[in-house]
Amino acid sequence: MGYSLQFPATLSYILSPGAKSGQRAHYSGVWVCLRTGSPGDSLRIQFPSVKPNSVVLSWGNPKGLEGPKSFRIMWSSLQKVEGRLVIKNFHKIEISNLELGQEYFFSVATEDEDGNLSEWVTATVFTVVPPPRHLTKEHSDATSLTLKWMDGEKMEGIPQQFLIAVESPGKEPLVIHTNDYCKKVSDLEPDTKYTISVSTVVNDRCSEPISICTRTVVMDRLTDEVRQGSLWTTMFADNSVVCSETREQVKRTWRGEEPSLRQVLSKIGLEDQYDTKLTLSTFLEINQYDRSQRKPKSARAVPEAFLKQLMSLNTNARSATCVSQDEDKCNAINLLDLVTALFLCSDSALQQDLVLKMSLCQFAVPLLLPNSETKEITMMLWSMRDIVRTFRPSQQAFLKSYCDERLVLSDIPLVSFVRLGKTSLSKSQMLNKLLCNNQQIHHTFCHRSMACCDVPRRISDGLVEISWYLPCGNMKIDKFTEPLAFTNLRGDIKASERQFAFLCQASAAVYIYCDESETNYFKHLEGKHLEANIFLISSTKGKSYRLKQLTVNPRLKMTDISQIKKTDTELLKALQESVSKMLVSPQTKKVSLADLAYTAHCCQILVDEDRDECQSAWENASKITAKVTNISEFKDKQLPYQGNIWKAISWVETECWRLRKVGNNNPDNYCESIKEKEKGLRNKQRSFEMTTAVERFHHGMTTSEVQRYHFLKWLEMELDNLSRHQLSALQDRYKELRQKSLEETKEIVETDNQISACSLRVDHFVRECGQLYNNVSCLPEYSRQRKNIEQLPGQCAQMMLDGFPLELVDGDAANIPIKWISQVLTELHNIMNSSSKLKVITVIGAENSGKSTLLNTMFGVRFAVNAGTCTRGAFIQLISVSKDIRKELGCDCIMLIDTEGLKSHRMVRDDHSHERDKEVASIAVALSDVVVVSISNDSSREKDLWEMVCHAFARLKGVSKKKPVCHFVHTNMYDMPALEQLKRSKELMEQLNEMIGKDVKMKKANINKLSDVIKFDLNNWSWYIPPVWDGTPPMAPVNVGYSATVYTLKKVLINDLQKCPERGDLIQFIGKVEQFWKTV
Repeated sequence: MGYSLQFPATLSYILSPGAKSGQRAHYSGVWVCLRTGSPGDSLRIQFPSVKPNSVVLSWGNPKGLEGPKSFRIMWSSLQKVEGRLVIKNFHKIEISNLELGQEYFFSVATEDEDGNLSEWVTATVFTVVPPPRHLTKEHSDATSLTLKWMDGEKMEGIPQQFLIAVESPGKEPLVIHTNDYCKKVSDLEPDTKYTISVSTVVNDRCSEPISICTRTVVMDRLTDEVRQGSLWTTMFADNSVVCSETREQVKRTWRGEEPSLRQVLSKIGLEDQYDTKLTLSTFLEINQYDRSQRKPKSARAVPEAFLKQLMSLNTNARSATCVSQDEDKCNAINLLDLVTALFLCSDSALQQDLVLKMSLCQFAVPLLLPNSETKEITMMLWSMRDIVRTFRPSQQAFLKSYCDERLVLSDIPLVSFVRLGKTSLSKSQMLNKLLCNNQQIHHTFCHRSMACCDVPRRISDGLVEISWYLPCGNMKIDKFTEPLAFTNLRGDIKASERQFAFLCQASAAVYIYCDESETNYFKHLEGKHLEANIFLISSTKGKSYRLKQLTVNPRLKMTDISQIKKTDTELLKALQESVSKMLVSPQTKKVSLADLAYTAHCCQILVDEDRDECQSAWENASKITAKVTNISEFKDKQLPYQGNIWKAISWVETECWRLRKVGNNNPDNYCESIKEKEKGLRNKQRSFEMTTAVERFHHGMTTSEVQRYHFLKWLEMELDNLSRHQLSALQDRYKELRQKSLEETKEIVETDNQISACSLRVDHFVRECGQLYNNVSCLPEYSRQRKNIEQLPGQCAQMMLDGFPLELVDGDAANIPIKWISQVLTELHNIMNSSSKLKVITVIGAENSGKSTLLNTMFGVRFAVNAGTCTRGAFIQLISVSKDIRKELGCDCIMLIDTEGLKSHRMVRDDHSHERDKEVASIAVALSDVVVVSISNDSSREKDLWEMVCHAFARLKGVSKKKPVCHFVHTNMYDMPALEQLKRSKELMEQLNEMIGKDVKMKKANINKLSDVIKFDLNNWSWYIPPVWDGTPPMAPVNVGYSATVYTLKKVLINDLQKCPERGDLIQFIGKVEQFWKTV
C-alpha cells in the first residue's frame, strides 16, 4: 500500500557552493557530511502526478541496503531554494504550494544512521499550466467568428497569454497569439467545419488546449446588386435563403429608410442602456411615476410606463406602448419591438424578473431573442428558470393531486406555429383562441388587432415567443388534458432559418401557415431528418383553409388531414383536434427547455446561461445542493448552529426580560440561573465549526456582484427544487386541517413542525452565517476563519442590495439575532455612503391572506410566495427612493417588513411559540410608519384576528409615542358596491372600538378607542381588493381589478409616508429594533 505525505514548500535548504564528497553542508543550522555512494546506490526519481501547484515524486529502494532507511529531499526553482525535509521508510511524497508553470529541481539522497549521505539524484519537472475554461462561440457569420473564454482554475490575477489554433481538414492551420479573453477570427471560409483550440501560456509554457468544433454558416444566395459591398455579405451571412420581402427591408435600411436597432433604441430613450444595461433596482426605485401614474406623452416615456405597470402585474401594461393621442403616429412603437428592445437592454436579473412578471400576466415570453445589429440569436433559458406553476394533468386529476413544476425542467410537448410568406389569417389570434379555456379569451400573443400592434415591426422579426397551456383538472374548463408549450415565430421562416431549424428539431409538431403558391419552398427540406411532425395550414387566396401533413423523408409528400375549412371557427376546431390527437400518442416527443440548449448550439444559437458568471455561479451552488439527500439530516450536520441549541438559547435569552416561567421565584435569582444556563448553551454552540456547506456559501458570496446574484438565484432555485414537492403536500395538509377543525391542535402542530424540518432556503444559510458571526469572538483574533466570518455581514448587506430579503426575526427560534442584524444593517449603511434615512411599511394579518403577494405586487419585490412556502418570522427588504423626490418624501429608502401570519388558534408547545406571531406583529408595528392589516374573507375567524391585531397595537403604546398610519385590506372580495363598502367599514370601526372598550388590559393602558393607538383617514382606511386571479388558475391572468386597486393603495401609502415625520437612518433603526424587541 502506497503512502503520500504532504508538506508545505516553505522550508529552506542551503548548500554551500561547490560542496564535494566528504565536505560539510549547512543544513538549517545542522552540519552533515556528504558521502559519495557507489553507482548501485543511485536512485531514479519519477513523477506519478504533476499538477499546477503540486507534484508527487517517488523513487525505488537503494540496492544493497537493508533495514530502516531515511531519505533527504530538497527542491528549488530557478529563482530560489524552496525547501528540504527528511522522511523515513517512505518512497513517495507530495510537495505542494508550488507555483504553476515553473521548472523545479528535485534531489533525493539516502541517509544512514550516522547522518552520512549517498550521492544526490536529481530530476526536473515543470508544474502544469491550467487550461482556459468555458470556451464559447459568441457570434459567427460566413467568414468570421468571435470566441470568448475565462481564466483557468486558480489563475485569477496571474499574468498570462493565450494561443489560439484554428484547424480545418485540408487547410493550413492558423495560430493566433493574444493577451485578451475574447478574439475575433476572420478570413474563414463559408460552410466549413473548424476545430478551434485555446491554450494558456505562462512562463513560456503552454497548457493543454480546450477545444470546440463549429461550422461557419452558408453564404446567402443574393443577386450581384445586393452583394455589392461587404456589409451586405455580413447582414445576410446567417441565412442560406433570404426572402424578397426581407431583402427589400435591408436595402431600405442601407438607404436610411428603415431604422436600425440603434435608431429604434434612441427613439425610445434606451440608446445608452444597450451597452450599460438596465438593472432591476432601477425599476424598483420609488420615483415620481409611483406617485402619479400618467399615460406616456412621448415614445421615450414608453419603456418606463410599460415596466412600472408590468412590475405591478397590470395586464393592461401593453397599452402603455401607445402614446397620447395628441402625438404623431410616427412616435408609436410596435409592442414586439418594445419587448425586444427591453430584453436587449436589460441585465440578466431584470430579464428574469420581466419573464416571471409577464408569465403571471399570461403574456408570451421570449424564447429566442434576435439582435438585428449583431445577427445573434439567444435562447433565453436563464430568464425562464424562475417560472414555477401548479397544474393538474389527467392522471393527477384522477388521483386528486397536483403537479408543482419548474417549467424549464418539465418534459412536455412543444408545439410551434410559423408562417411562410404573407397570410391574411393571424396565427397569433388563432393561437390565443387555442390557448384560452372555455371561460374567456386572453391575448397571450399580441396581434395586429390590438392597440398599437399594427405599427410596422422594426427589430423583432425572428423573435420566437413561448407560452404554456396547463390544465386545472376540470373537464368543463380544460381544453387540453395534458400540459404543453406553444411557440410563435414572428416574421417569415425564409428570413429566420436558424429559428425555423431549431423549432423543427425541438418541437413535437410545427404548424406552418402558408399559401398554396408558396409550397415549392419545402423542396429543399426533402430527405432531411426533422424531429417534428410538420403540418401545413394551407390557404387558397385567404378564402379557405386545409390542414395537411408534410413528410420530407425519404421524399417530399403532402397529405390532406382535414376537409376544406371556410371559417376561423372551423379551422380552430381542426387545430384543436390535431393537437389533442398528438397529445395522446405515445410517440409524441416530450422535452424540457433545459435540454434544448444543445439543440440551440447545433443551430448556432447562443444560450444566455453560457455566460461565464452564470456557469461559475451554478458550479458553486451545485457543490452545495449536490450533498443534500435528506433535508433534515443536512440541516443537522451542515447547519448545526441554528438547531435545537439556538432555539434553547433564544428561549432563555428572551426569558430574561419576559419572565414567562418565573412563578413564585425571586426574579433576580431566576434571571441569574437563566443567564448561567444561556452561558452553558453558548459554550456548547461554540464547539461547532464552519461546515463545508457554509464555506462554499461564503465562497459563492465573495465573487463579483454579477456572479453573486447568479449564485444566490441558482441556490434559491436548486433548493426549491429539492424541497418544493414535499412542502407543497405538507402545506396542503396544514390548510386542510385548519379548515376542518381548529380542535385538532396536536396534528396541526405536528404538520407545522414537519414543514419547518423540510424547509431549506437561502435564508437558512444566512441564518447560519448570523450564528457564526455571533460567536466569532471565541476565535483567535488574526485567524483566517475569523477573518472570513467577519466578512459575512458585508456580503449579506450586498445581498439585500441585490434584492434578496433578510430575515429579521428567526421564525423557528422566535428571536432576533441582534448582533448579526446590527452589523448587517451597519454595513448596509456604510455601502450606501450613510445616505440611509428610511421610513417603514409593514404588513400584518391572518395566515394565507396574501400579505407577501400584496407587497410583491405593490413594490415589485420578491418575498417568498411559491407553493409550499409560508412566511415564518419577519423579513425585511429595502427599496431605494429616487433622488428627485427624497427631500419631498423625507427619506432615502423605504424598508418593507413582511411578517408571519397571525393564527386564530393556540398552538400549545413547551417553547411558548403560540406567542411568537403576536410578538412578531408587535415588533413590526412598533418599527413602522405605515401598517397594512391584511384580512381574508373568512368571517369565522375574524373576531380572533381583530383581538390579536388590537393587542399588537396596544403593546405599541407602551414602547413608542408614535402612532403609525393604518390601512385595513380585505382580500378576495368580489365586486362590492361603494355603499356596501362604506357600511362594512363603519361596522368594522364600531366592532374594533367595542372590542377595545371591553378589554381590561387596554383600559389599564388608557386605550379606549382605535384612534388612541393608530392614525387613519376615515375616507380611505379600509380597502376591498378583488381576488388575485381573473378566472381559474393556472391559465388565469392576474386580475386587472386586483393590480389596479393595489397600485392605488401604493400611491396612498407613499403619500402617507410623506406626512410621517422623519425617523433617522439605519443606525438609529438598529437601536429601535433592540429596544422594542425587549419591550414587546
